[in-house]
Amino acid sequence: MINVIIVDDEPLAQEVLETLIGQMPQLNLIAKCNNAIEANSVLQKEKIDLMFLDIQMPQITGVEFLRSLSNPPEVIFTTAHNQYALEGFELNVIDYLMKPISMDRFMKAVNKATDKINLSVTEKGGDAEDFIFVKSDKKLVKIKYDDIIYIEGLKDYVIIRMDSGRIITLQTMKSLELKLPDNLFMRIHRSYIVAIDKINSFFGNSVEVKEKGQAKPIPVGKNYKEDLLKIINEKRI
Repeated sequence: MINVIIVDDEPLAQEVLETLIGQMPQLNLIAKCNNAIEANSVLQKEKIDLMFLDIQMPQITGVEFLRSLSNPPEVIFTTAHNQYALEGFELNVIDYLMKPISMDRFMKAVNKATDKINLSVTEKGGDAEDFIFVKSDKKLVKIKYDDIIYIEGLKDYVIIRMDSGRIITLQTMKSLELKLPDNLFMRIHRSYIVAIDKINSFFGNSVEVKEKGQAKPIPVGKNYKEDLLKIINEKRI
């Protein structure tokens, strides 16, 4: 999970960001701060990975606050004014979101932040999480990424297929796709996500994996084929 805080003096802007954050399962909202002084207090007490920081605030601007931090978290600027864009990127912020913030633009910024934070963990020698918890049969079940062969969508449910069996959980393919690391898993069809290292062959409009020792063909949708070919060509010798 990525611990985040919102720093914005506008209550409506805080509410919008809180709603957007709530739709990203990898984000854990720790606090909403009205100004830099409140945010500084949170940063002293909590481990914060990502800060959504408004620029134009009373007393201390977002830019001034960021410059004052000796060890800041990753930052995504949020503002209604674009004249600070260059200054923001000079401060090495992840992204610069213009208000009103759309979901697709927000998601793109968060994905960039997630990639950078995960890379930082790896470079520091930390252990990136290699598992996920999903709700199934009224309990949370831990599933290791390495055990997953493929995932199948069925209306409002998804079926996670493993050699040890299957787990059925009530959620959409899109929501689960966002939780999975994209260097390990790939959406290859409207109804299928496959573990990249479990692909044994690719032919026509299908890939083949092994499930419980048996060959299992999985269809590749035409909208996903080009991206799959790029991944496969990167691994060719």
